[in-house]
Amino acid sequence: MKNFVVKTIANAGALAVAVWVLDKIILTGDSTVQKVGTLLLVALVFGLVNAVVKPIVKLLTLPLFILTLGLFTLVVNALMLLLTSWLADKLDLSFQVEGFWTAVLGGLIISIVSWALHVVLPDED
Repeated sequence: MKNFVVKTIANAGALAVAVWVLDKIILTGDSTVQKVGTLLLVALVFGLVNAVVKPIVKLLTLPLFILTLGLFTLVVNALMLLLTSWLADKLDLSFQVEGFWTAVLGGLIISIVSWALHVVLPDED
């Protein structure tokens, strides 16, 4: 359970950095508390998308991973971020990613920041 909380906090932090850096990743809210709550909910959705959908997509696109020497990961990360944005819209969460290339940059930022936060934050392992 502790590992799940740590990963969710790391995802929320990484998403916050992406929102801060990129103008076309939008998080709206009336107050800071509402924005933090939305960010945590979006981080949960993002974590679920990465846990359930991403392995299936990676398996189905394995030849592209091999052909591009892993660079196709950027495309898969962008698609997971766009899927998270779509699901957030369906769940009435005020989180939006505008465009594929914004999602590619956002996915790259989220990957780097999430990795750095996982190094710093405590973990059960």
